[in-house]
Amino acid sequence: MTNAELNDLKQRFVADGAASPATQFADHAENALIWDADGNRIIDFAGGIGVLNIGHRHPKVVEAVKAQLDRVMHTCQTVMPYAGYVKVAERLSRIAPVRGHAKVMLANSGAEALENAVKVARAATGKNNVVCFDGGYHGRTFMTMAMNGKVAPYATDFGSMPGNVFRAPYPVDYHGVSEEEALRGLKMTLKTDANPRDTAAIVLEPVLGEGGFYPAPAGFLKAIRDLCDEHGMLMIIDEVQSGFGRTGKMFAIEHSGVEPDLITMAKSMADGMPISAVVGTDAHMDACGPNSLGGTYTGNPVSCAAVLAVLDVFEEEKILEKSQALGEKLAKRFETWQQQFDCIDNGRHMGAMAAIDIVSDKASHTPDADLAAALCKRAREKGLILLSCGLYGNTLRFLMPVTIEDEVLEEGLAMIDACLEELVGRPATA
Repeated sequence: MTNAELNDLKQRFVADGAASPATQFADHAENALIWDADGNRIIDFAGGIGVLNIGHRHPKVVEAVKAQLDRVMHTCQTVMPYAGYVKVAERLSRIAPVRGHAKVMLANSGAEALENAVKVARAATGKNNVVCFDGGYHGRTFMTMAMNGKVAPYATDFGSMPGNVFRAPYPVDYHGVSEEEALRGLKMTLKTDANPRDTAAIVLEPVLGEGGFYPAPAGFLKAIRDLCDEHGMLMIIDEVQSGFGRTGKMFAIEHSGVEPDLITMAKSMADGMPISAVVGTDAHMDACGPNSLGGTYTGNPVSCAAVLAVLDVFEEEKILEKSQALGEKLAKRFETWQQQFDCIDNGRHMGAMAAIDIVSDKASHTPDADLAAALCKRAREKGLILLSCGLYGNTLRFLMPVTIEDEVLEEGLAMIDACLEELVGRPATA
């Protein structure tokens, strides 16, 4: 079927709230390239929103998935367990930087992992409150919508959110919130809204994902660790987007040296197969009663096979080193763009988790969401998938596979360069 025929079906049968605004449909893909239903070649700088750090259809993952399909597709692991689940648990427990001996539960999505992390924290502490942060993103279930630090579009139409969720400022110097001010705001939240004696956990992303790719300072993360220790709260780190090599380490929290109590992960842990995990200190993970965690498809055998293959690829192909190298290449291009274009500001990266801000005025850091949207639209027309994000909608985030070939990377960056020149021109000083 053609793109046009598929678009007709989409308009007739797919709910508007779930329908993609894109008019091209993926037919096949490899590493950082996608071909649509009409045969058009497209460079992918989105990676399924950070799901494909080792690229579309990595051969070793495809091989592992095919082999598993010949054995077992599903039994529900609570009914009839299988080796893949426990092998994934073992390997994740060894690499996740949580305090003490780690145990694992598997789920299907990042949102499910966050939901279950909150359940574990409440069971382990006997408390109810959860503190999250401005700009944070944790999912689209009701609990995670309540935890998100941004309303639209995630919670706009869905009525009242669950209670016992409170919010504090996230430190982003660029937007006028210093580390000291954010910490003061967190302490005020604990004083005025979420009494620590009633608070189960503080939950945050070590690098904001949807919130704009801003990393939390190490000092801020250490201060949260200290607050949690002081008041008997759990520190939950959401690594759904920042994990599995995106930042040059397996998990972004490792850059700070802080060990949380629980870590949630998903996205690139299975290179496109649906799976997520909560990894935490054994005493906390074992606080829940028998059969209180899980679900019909959690830790599906095929997805588990993909995870094990992904972990092998990380070891065999030096993915963390490639992430660091990719981040350095992007940083150099960002610096050039900032010199050439008045609208490009605040280039930043932690490994290959990289972003720039689109502004109408650099001196005041005034966000320009309209131009960011226009850039993404023009890039798509040229054959490049590029995503915006951020509390103000003006951040361009770069989530191409870490394994992207140099020539494909350069081709995609050149498309952005051309889009910028077409939309804003080059200043005379460039």
